Amino acid sequence: MGHLPDLIKDLALILISAGFVTILFKWLKQPVVLGYIVAGFIAGPHFENFLENLIGLHSENVVYYLKQLPYVTDMANITTWAEIGVIFLLFALGLDFSLKKLLHVGGTASIATLINMGSMIIIGYIIGAYLGWSKMDSIFLGGMLSMSSTTIIIKAFTDMNLQKKKFAGIVFGMLIVEDVAAIIMMVLLSTVAVSNHVEEMELLNSMLKLMFFMLIWFVVGIYLIPTIFKKLKKYLNDETLLILSVGLCLGMVLFATSVGFSAALGAFVLGSILSETIESKHIEHLVEPLKNFFGAIFFVSVGMMIDPVVIWENMGIILLFTVVVLVGRIIFATLGVIASGQGLKVAVQSGFSLAQIGEFSFIIATLGMSLGVISEMLYPIIVAVSVITTFTTPYCIKVSPAVSDYLEKHMPKNWQKLIIGYANSNYKNVKKQNDWHKLLKIILIQVVIYTTVAFAIMMFCKTIIYPFMFKNLPGIWGSLICATITLLFMAPFLRAIIMRKNTSMEFKKLWVDNHFNKGALISLIIFRSGIAFTLILMALIPLFPKATVSLIIIAFAFAIVIVMSQGFKAQSKRIEKRFLHNLNQKQVYEDKKAAIPTHVANYIKSRDIHIEHFKVSPDSPILGKTLKEINFKQTTGVYVISILRGSGKINIPGADERIYPYDELVVVGCDEEFSLLNKFIRYNDVDEIEEATYHINLSQYEIEKGSPLIGKSLKDADTRSKTKTIIINIERGEESITEFSSDFVFLEGDTLWIAGEEENLNAFEALVNEGL
Repeated sequence: MGHLPDLIKDLALILISAGFVTILFKWLKQPVVLGYIVAGFIAGPHFENFLENLIGLHSENVVYYLKQLPYVTDMANITTWAEIGVIFLLFALGLDFSLKKLLHVGGTASIATLINMGSMIIIGYIIGAYLGWSKMDSIFLGGMLSMSSTTIIIKAFTDMNLQKKKFAGIVFGMLIVEDVAAIIMMVLLSTVAVSNHVEEMELLNSMLKLMFFMLIWFVVGIYLIPTIFKKLKKYLNDETLLILSVGLCLGMVLFATSVGFSAALGAFVLGSILSETIESKHIEHLVEPLKNFFGAIFFVSVGMMIDPVVIWENMGIILLFTVVVLVGRIIFATLGVIASGQGLKVAVQSGFSLAQIGEFSFIIATLGMSLGVISEMLYPIIVAVSVITTFTTPYCIKVSPAVSDYLEKHMPKNWQKLIIGYANSNYKNVKKQNDWHKLLKIILIQVVIYTTVAFAIMMFCKTIIYPFMFKNLPGIWGSLICATITLLFMAPFLRAIIMRKNTSMEFKKLWVDNHFNKGALISLIIFRSGIAFTLILMALIPLFPKATVSLIIIAFAFAIVIVMSQGFKAQSKRIEKRFLHNLNQKQVYEDKKAAIPTHVANYIKSRDIHIEHFKVSPDSPILGKTLKEINFKQTTGVYVISILRGSGKINIPGADERIYPYDELVVVGCDEEFSLLNKFIRYNDVDEIEEATYHINLSQYEIEKGSPLIGKSLKDADTRSKTKTIIINIERGEESITEFSSDFVFLEGDTLWIAGEEENLNAFEALVNEGL
C-alpha cells in the first residue's frame, strides 16, 4: 500500500472535524464561522494538552490514549492553504463590491465609519501601550479592534428579519466602507511592519502608490475585461468562466505582490473589476464553492492557533478588550452615525449592531504573524474576544430599541433639539446642481484619471520599451524613437486633460453668463494645459537631459499639435466611450430587469421612504384576495405600486386585482410599515426579475401660487383614478409627511412625490396645469 502524504491526512481531519462541528453549530443556530474555529482547535496542536488538563488525570494510560487521537501534523501546508483561503475570501468580497456601491452609500456611512474606526484604532493603540506591549503589537491591536464582522451582522439581521430597516442599510453601507478601509489598512500596516517604525513620508508614499495602482488597475481592467468577456461570450460555459476568472484573480495576485502589495489586495481589486461586468453574479455563483472550501480552511487554521493556556493566562486582558469592543464600538459608531446626520434611534441601533470584531481582524492578525512583527499571544486573545462578541451581537441588537427609547426620555431637551436639528439640516430636497459644481466635479475626475493613465504609460515605456530600444539602438536615434512612442501613446489622454468638457452645456452656459466666469474658465484651461505640458516634459527630459530650452519649445509645440489634431480627438473619444460603456453596461442590464430603475431607487434612498420587492409565497394567507379586501394601506401603511407576475407587470393595480402565488409586490413605505407587511406575506429575496416593458418612476411636483390644487383635499383632487398615479410623500417646509388621509388638504408650497409610469406622471402634471 502506497504512502499517503501528510497533507491529505491533515485535510481529511480538518474537513471531517469542520463538517461535524458546523452541523452542530447550525443545530444550535450559531454562526458557522465559530464552528470552523472550534473545529480548528479540536484538530490543532493544543487540544491534547487541553484534554489532559480538563480530565485532570495524568496516568500513563490516559496520556497514551490521548496521543492516539489524530492531529494535524504539517502546519506549514495548512498555512499555505489558509493563505489561498484569504485570497478567495477577498476575491469573493470584491465580487460583491463595486465602486458605484461605495459611491451610493454616501456621506452617512463614510463619516460614521471614519469616526468609529479612527477612534477604535487610537484606543487600541493607547491600551496596548498602557499594557507595556510593543509598538507593533499596539498598532496591530488598534487595527483589529476597529473591524466589525460582516458575516455575523448579516446572519443576525437575517435571523431577526431586520434587513430592510433603515439602520440596517446604514450598517451595510458602513461595512462596505470598512472593507475598503481594511484593504488600505493592510497596505499601511505592511509598510509600517517592514520598516518597524512609523514614518510619515513613507506612509504618504505608500498611500500615493496604492491610489495610483488601484486607479490604473480599475481603469485598465474596466476598459479591457468586459470587452474580452463580450468577445468570448459564446465560449464561456461554467467551466471556462470559472477557470478564466480564477486565473485572472491569481494573475492579479502575482502582479500585486510583484509591485510590493499583498496578495489579498490583488484578489480584492480583480474581484471589484469583475463586479462591474454582466457576468459578475454568474462568476460569484461559480466561485462560491471555492470560497467556502478555502475560507473554511482559513478559519480552521485560525482555530488551530488557539492555546487555552495563553487564553487562561490572559483572561483579564481578554475581558478588558471585550468591554472595550462592546462599549467603545457602540459609543463611537453611534456618535459617528449622529455626526453623519441621522437621528438618535437609528444611530443607537447602528452602534449596537457593530459591537463585535470578526473575520478581517483574523486576516490582519494573520498578516502580523506572517510578517513576524506581533507576539504569538495576540492571536488567540483576539480570537477569544471575537468569539465572545459574536455571541453578544444578537442581544445587543435586541436591546438597542429599548436603549434608544431610554435615552430619548432621559436626555436633556437641549441635546435632543440639537440632534434633531442637526438631522433635519442634513435632509436635502432635490435641487438642480450648480453648473460650476457639476463642471468642476467632472473635470476633476477626468483630469485625475487621464493624468494617472498618462503617467502610467510613461512608466511602462521607461520600464519595458526603453531598455529594449537602447539595447538594440543606442544613441540619439534610440532616444528619438522612445520619445515618439511614449508621446504618441500619451497623446489621446493629454488632449483629454486639456480639452474635455470645454464644449459642454455647463461650460457654454457659464461662458455666456458673465465676464468673471470667462476669466475663471480660461484659467481652468490654462491650469489643465500646464498639467499636460508638465507630463510631456517629464517624458522628454530623461531622454534628452541636456536640451532643456529646446525641450520646452518642443513640448509646447506638441501640446498645440495634440489640441488641433482631429485624430487624437477621435481616439480620445473612442477610448472614453468604450470605458463608459463597459462601466455602465451592468447597470443598464439591471435597469432593464428592474421594476424600478436604479437611479430612482437611489434618488430616494436617503429619505425615510423605500421601494422594496416582496415575493408572495404559495402558503401566504393573502392568496386569492383582492387588494381591496387586503387593504394594504390601512393594515400596513404601504402602497402597492406594481405587481410582477411571470414576465408581465401590472403598474398601479386597481382595487379588484387579486394576489396569486409567486407574485412580486413592489411597495412603497418606511421601515416600520415593511415590518407590518411581513405579518401578511412571507418575504423572499428576489434573485432575478424578468425584463419589464414599463417602469415605475418618481416625479416631484411643487404646488406654486395659483395652482388649482391649493385648498383641495386628496379625495377632491382624485388624481389617482384620473392619472393612475399615487402621491407617496408630501413635503411641507422641513416636515416630510408619509401618513395622510383622503381628507388631507394641499397648501401652497407643498412638494408632492408621485409614483407612476412616465406617461401617467406627465398626465398628472397636464391635469393639474389644465385646472383638474
